[in-house]
Amino acid sequence: MKNKLLIFVALAMILSGCSDLFSPADQNNRTLDGVYSDPAFAEGLLLNAYVKLPSGYSYNDVATDNAVSNDPTNSYRLMATGSWSSLNNPMDQWTSAYSAIQYLNLFLANTDKVTWATTGEYVSQMFNDRFKGEAYGMRALFMYYLLQAHGGWSADGKLLGVPILLTPQDVTSNFKVPRNTFDECLTQIYTDLDSAEYYLPLDYSDISSTSQIPAKYTGKTTVSDYNRVFGAYNTQRMSARIAKVISAQVTLLAASPAFNQGTNVSWAAAADSAAAVLDLNGGLSGLASNGDYWYAERNANEINNIQNGLNPKEILWRTNVGSSNSLESDNYPPSLYGKGRVDPTQNLVDAFPMANGYPITDPNSGYDPTHPYANRDPRLALYIVTNGSTEGPSNTPIYTQVGTGSTNDGLNQISTSTRTGYYMRKLLREDVNLNPTNTNSQIHYYARMRYTEIYLDYAEAANEAWGPDGTGPSGYSARDVIAAIRKRAGITQPDAYLASITTKDAMRTLIHNERRLELCFEGFRFWDLRRWKANLTEEANGVSISNGTYTFVPVEKRAYQDYMDYGPIPYSEVLKFGLVQNQGW
Repeated sequence: MKNKLLIFVALAMILSGCSDLFSPADQNNRTLDGVYSDPAFAEGLLLNAYVKLPSGYSYNDVATDNAVSNDPTNSYRLMATGSWSSLNNPMDQWTSAYSAIQYLNLFLANTDKVTWATTGEYVSQMFNDRFKGEAYGMRALFMYYLLQAHGGWSADGKLLGVPILLTPQDVTSNFKVPRNTFDECLTQIYTDLDSAEYYLPLDYSDISSTSQIPAKYTGKTTVSDYNRVFGAYNTQRMSARIAKVISAQVTLLAASPAFNQGTNVSWAAAADSAAAVLDLNGGLSGLASNGDYWYAERNANEINNIQNGLNPKEILWRTNVGSSNSLESDNYPPSLYGKGRVDPTQNLVDAFPMANGYPITDPNSGYDPTHPYANRDPRLALYIVTNGSTEGPSNTPIYTQVGTGSTNDGLNQISTSTRTGYYMRKLLREDVNLNPTNTNSQIHYYARMRYTEIYLDYAEAANEAWGPDGTGPSGYSARDVIAAIRKRAGITQPDAYLASITTKDAMRTLIHNERRLELCFEGFRFWDLRRWKANLTEEANGVSISNGTYTFVPVEKRAYQDYMDYGPIPYSEVLKFGLVQNQGW
């Protein structure tokens, strides 16, 4: 056997040569030079950034007064109850965002050298323009994520952002780049967004005549080639409209109380930025009638018939549609074979007014504490399962009471029961069946950007800039926007409570509450409380229902400190690169 092995090795050496036999095998790792002649490889650099975008709801409402989780290992639950640190940060954006920015910088450094197309006059240049616009817009978006999660005040009173990186890093790079100021980061974001708008179409849509070709491409391309690059097929890619939305989000953040002492951004600028998006949507008349239930089975016809990448009227940007039942599996109550993970709080339930629009604490509301869910704002039943309401494909009654008549859906009955007396209904399609004998799935998608958010952005900024009835250049006021949203929700008209509000402070309270209701469970509450410098430590409460008596009970304390209005720089980054940490961390 040894002789045979020696002969085999000798033959192998003769046939392949010593260097081939003993050198490491080619691992098929492509070098960057390959992107210039391979557009699919080059586009992959850009697509790697898209992969880093959020693709589902985070449920970080669990870290606020809106909800708790029945999962003892839930990271937001642990964070809210005292484990949040620069070493353990569920809200961290650092690694993911900078990874995306590295790919984007690598792409931008090389895109002008790529042969994007070999057929069609001017097609290669148009592809290059579009891809550059996407990259600039995406870089601005990830910078916004970084500012939101990691911007903050240093111990010496400076409002800092994050390091601005505009070129790709390699082994020879200087990694000890200090944090730029918050204002410098804003300037860079706006610069990138301007570039994105310059290169990108407002929306991706097919054109039918040469008269529709933008001026910069007139006489250089054909209808079919233009559609090849900028047609409807690309709808879910970064566009100039999405870039305008990012600008509105960034400007609102910068104008908010947590940051406006360190920037030059005004509330008027935030209002104008949001109005630029809303005006493209038809102003007040553009508010989608189904914008408060875009996700639900009652909107199934629209959801199931989304074709060619088109968006529903409420949606600015979304993921692709797909059939699943994971949202329902996580959040249905136990009797519907769910885990009941996100439990709305009594705090949130109390935030819903009566159907006449008055808060339940107002003497004019007509609120009856012995029948607390009667005659309430219709959004309460739309978004939250209360005791005795029905859910699921068979309209199963859900009883969250304790004692006689209780089921596994009852308060704290089993590990997957509610901890608050409520279950989350919003975002779920109730035509999903999880019964093991007849399980099905339904079409879902994740809304990255909704118009309702931007209407609320405008209302908040307009009220702060000009008061409840000031219109600014757009021609509509904060009151106008809130009136339209509350009318859509089903508040009795005329809206007497809204009419009674005359001061900026009272309107601010209402706008903040409307934002809480309209955007609940979509990942906004945590960021809103912090940018408003509002109370993060409000205890999460629930309800215990026994023999028709409703007793409000404490469920979970919040363990936040004042400095936590601003998130930490990751501890590892501070150690490795000497970055200045936000005060308190």
